[in-house]
Amino acid sequence: MLRYTRYTVYFLGILLLGLVSLTYTLFGGGANYPDLSTDPLIPNTAMEAAVVSEQPIGNVAVSAEGRLFYTIHPESSPTGPKLYEWKEGKAVAYPDEAVQTKLFETPLGLVVDTLNRLWVIDPANHGIGKPALTAFDLQTNTVVHRYEFHADIAPLGSFLQDLQISSDGRWIYIADVGFWAKRPGIVIYDVEKRTAQRRLNRHESVYPQNWLIRNQIKDISYLGGLLEMKTGVDGLALSLDDKWLYYGAMNHQTLYRVPTQVLQDAQKTDAAIKDAIEAMGTKPLNDGFSIDENNTVYITDVEHQAVMTMATDGSLSTLVKDERIRWADSLSFGPDGWLYVADSAIPHLALQSKEHHASNAPYYIWRFKPGAKGRAGQ
Repeated sequence: MLRYTRYTVYFLGILLLGLVSLTYTLFGGGANYPDLSTDPLIPNTAMEAAVVSEQPIGNVAVSAEGRLFYTIHPESSPTGPKLYEWKEGKAVAYPDEAVQTKLFETPLGLVVDTLNRLWVIDPANHGIGKPALTAFDLQTNTVVHRYEFHADIAPLGSFLQDLQISSDGRWIYIADVGFWAKRPGIVIYDVEKRTAQRRLNRHESVYPQNWLIRNQIKDISYLGGLLEMKTGVDGLALSLDDKWLYYGAMNHQTLYRVPTQVLQDAQKTDAAIKDAIEAMGTKPLNDGFSIDENNTVYITDVEHQAVMTMATDGSLSTLVKDERIRWADSLSFGPDGWLYVADSAIPHLALQSKEHHASNAPYYIWRFKPGAKGRAGQ
């Protein structure tokens, strides 16, 4: 009996070591990323608070009329409304909490399209629930579109979170960071036909590289470096002529773009799509993207409290840098030349208690004028 007990202990020990080794390989051991920032072009005095929240912010979208919407970050496990409109200095649930309870599980990504519809993507707790896409007509404030993704498009371990919409309102591009499942990819949704495709699944351009995110508050590392935030494709930006989708994995050095026509074609194989991908240049470790009328891509820099830009020749500039930004998350252009930055404060949010969240409140959405204009809501 003692011999069998010893063998059992040995077996469990080997199994545990194997699991630790696998976890470290997939999630730990990241290297330090070089600092690509430059002197900021805009003084931080030009940045102001647009929203002040007692709960951690998720993403933001601002309509052409200036209506500002934002989500409460799902990793904070909010118990009340999860989507708000900021009206006259106050947060107002949009829609009311009873309707939200029926529609949402863990909503996060937001955009407003040119048809004045607010689109909300719900990853449904990493695919444990039913990931869904919901659109509200901002004239009538009613639901005008709803689609629930099948498991082959948004499987267990998926995390559909950033999205962009074509100017005609037909094509929606969604980033699946695939953090836990390590299956990042890009989902293409046809609003007219109500069909979805999953593209570039686990391709090297959407897959995280082995970089450790060193935020100014703390390194995003847990359990002695065993678990780090190694995130796949996150930021998306759609050129204003709808011809190019720009994308980048958070823990990846390169910004890429791919022709949207290739992504939309259901007959195109992944191999054909891969051949059409173009590398644009070296970027910072990022969260959200946006783009302006000059095809300059705006890139959040999650390590250095900054928003950077990449010009069409691949050159980088730091647009604004401010120690008040804890984690520059999503971006949205609004009217009158404003660019809005949702600060999700990930170092004070991820794997932290409700008490910790409360002790580090308030949370902010910032805004500043970059000097160029983009499409409002995206």
